Amino acid sequence: MTQALPTRSQLRRLTAPDAFWWSTGIEDTFITAPHPLTGRTLDEYELTGHYERWHDDLGLVAELGVPCARYGVPWHRIQPAPHVWDWSFPDETLGRLLDLGVAPQVDLVHYGLPSWIENAFLNPDYPKLVAEYAARLAERFRGRITWYTPLNEPRITGWYCGRLGWWPPFRRSWPGFVALMLAIAKGMVETVKALESVDPEIVPYFVDATDLFDTDDPAFEDEAYRRQEIVFLALDLVSGRIDERHALWAWLLKNGAQETELTWFRDNALALPVIGMNLYPMFTQKKLLRDAGGRFRIRMPYAGGDLITRLGRLYYERYRAPLMISETASMGSLRRRLDWLDESVAATRQLRSEGIPLVGYTWWPMFSLVTWAYRQGRRPVKEHLAQMGLWDIVPDEEDTLRRVRTPAVDAYQRFVRGKIESVGALSAVSSPIAASQ
Repeated sequence: MTQALPTRSQLRRLTAPDAFWWSTGIEDTFITAPHPLTGRTLDEYELTGHYERWHDDLGLVAELGVPCARYGVPWHRIQPAPHVWDWSFPDETLGRLLDLGVAPQVDLVHYGLPSWIENAFLNPDYPKLVAEYAARLAERFRGRITWYTPLNEPRITGWYCGRLGWWPPFRRSWPGFVALMLAIAKGMVETVKALESVDPEIVPYFVDATDLFDTDDPAFEDEAYRRQEIVFLALDLVSGRIDERHALWAWLLKNGAQETELTWFRDNALALPVIGMNLYPMFTQKKLLRDAGGRFRIRMPYAGGDLITRLGRLYYERYRAPLMISETASMGSLRRRLDWLDESVAATRQLRSEGIPLVGYTWWPMFSLVTWAYRQGRRPVKEHLAQMGLWDIVPDEEDTLRRVRTPAVDAYQRFVRGKIESVGALSAVSSPIAASQ
């Protein structure tokens, strides 16, 4: 049995042990800046043909039987110039999801911004611009859509834009990362304020990558601890948790943050109604090891279902807020994907049996995505397809982006049609959800 997504006030009152929402989503990375050497951008909807196939693709979402789906809207197309707005794509796509009985969990920003925003997230007007965009969209769907992600994976956005320098504004330092994180987090706060001004029933859905750092080398224990604290940085900022006692306080000041900036977040602290955990068995576990020069390097061993139980306990202990697996999948063979589906759902059941309010699960992406290496590479799209979905994209002579149904669809449908567990689940859900508001 599926249920509609709760509004803000309904979420506060949520007590039913069966409250659980299966979801899916379509990869929606939007990097509009051309790579300086290849000239390529990274618009997943364009590369996978979703702009042309959205009607059929959203029909596949409904075929799964899920009550909700994460769905990104391309800000760069909605607002192609500062005073130009084109709502045709979100009107059509979000409208179709609603007509199909699927509640959208709207991604407002997924890594990239319209190219006219100079200096990207570090533009001083960015918080105001993103808040206006969010409010306009929320107004169009007031009373029909209530779940919005202010910005997907703020830490990964800060890393690629501020530490690695792959994406605008192309900073390559820890101070660059800190500057990006502060700007991104401020934009998230202003976005939520704007959404709530339109409709106080809106549920801000805070989604971030949930890396798990550890080490067996005593020399790197401090670094592993700092990296783990950085994983929580965005949520700690927006919820006003960073003060002089915080583990990253001195590190943030050392890398360019001002006390007045950090104080602003405490003065404008947000509640965390739902936290989305993006996690993957092949990426999320980070092991710090010693390299030949005695420095640390990071290895990513393939993880088992205990990845979810460890992260779920860690996040709930820290934030005491409802959790949702907002992205998970395995990459490669169908057998590996099915095994991860079974393991990850079992881990979800385990957390719920412990009374941790894990209220949803999202297989992401629904069909294959194009790897980020496409932007800086020269190989064709078909050689950058990562088979992580329930449907594969299998090019042939007639259709270079053909969607192919796999047995993973049937497996997921069986979970969606059933209950997440049979006994003892979420018996303590009422108090932790209320306590987070």
